[in-house]
Amino acid sequence: MKSLLLIFAHPDDEIVFAGGVASRYSGAGARVALCTATLGERGKLGIPPLCTAAELGRTRQAELTEAATLIGVSTLRVLGYPDRGLQHAPTGTIRLQLVEVIRAARPHVVITFDPNGSNLHPDHIAISRFASDAIAAAADPRWFPDLAPPHQVSRLLWTLPVRPWDVVRRGDPAGVAGVDFVVDVAAWKDRKAAALRAHRTQHLSLDRILLSKPDVDRLLSVELFRQAWGPPTAARPAGDLFDGL
Repeated sequence: MKSLLLIFAHPDDEIVFAGGVASRYSGAGARVALCTATLGERGKLGIPPLCTAAELGRTRQAELTEAATLIGVSTLRVLGYPDRGLQHAPTGTIRLQLVEVIRAARPHVVITFDPNGSNLHPDHIAISRFASDAIAAAADPRWFPDLAPPHQVSRLLWTLPVRPWDVVRRGDPAGVAGVDFVVDVAAWKDRKAAALRAHRTQHLSLDRILLSKPDVDRLLSVELFRQAWGPPTAARPAGDLFDGL
């Protein structure tokens, strides 16, 4: 059975960048797992506010659970690190947690942020670094031998170093450097939109970048990724995350 693991920093990252592929592959019988590092408790409250600032972390966790269910995530792990403080997570602790997630999910493909975090957000940059570290450790039996057996991830994919919706708007992304996968998720765009709307507290940002745009259907119909490492694909860009595995 194919297996996909998403490792992101905040609730809603998973839908913005990979909600379509999660829906596509879970619908085809693949296992899809999600690890979210923070609760996004420093995010927006919504207009009008949907909760107090003190309640935002719990509210966003509930939104995350609903959104993950909509896109077919079978296993959700929330690490609970401080929003905008993920770079200060104890390296040994988060390594152990992520190795545990990887060895439990045993993914063929992992998706996370690129090393610049897509938009230089410090939490995005931090989770990219921690994910790469944990993928290497998860394959080495000397790390945490009391956990599940070692697991070698076959392919690591990054989000693009620029906003993917900007690339889509410029035309055919196939010729753009760094676009190694162009995945058609048009059949799942309505599910992705519903999952975005499940993140109710963040509606201002999600409306601004995607949901309120006149070309929203086009923007939700394709997802783009860069291959960090893994086997070469038959063509570049490839249309299937599991191509060549």
